[in-house]
Amino acid sequence: MVQERPFDILSKATGNQVLVRLKGGLSIRGTLSSFDAHMNVVIDNAEELNDGELKAKLGTILLRGGNIIYVSPV
Repeated sequence: MVQERPFDILSKATGNQVLVRLKGGLSIRGTLSSFDAHMNVVIDNAEELNDGELKAKLGTILLRGGNIIYVSPV
């Protein structure tokens, strides 16, 4: 069995909807547009969530890798 690396999983998720959890408890849902080696990610059609409920529509945003706890395909 070949084990996938983190960037392999992010590459597969590019163009698909993801859920990003940030330090401080903020959750962002949207389409993963791109990422870099520092785990900085660009999210299109981003939405801020509060307990799974839509709080605000943010559009296209850049999230710094140092603030990200996890990125999960939805």
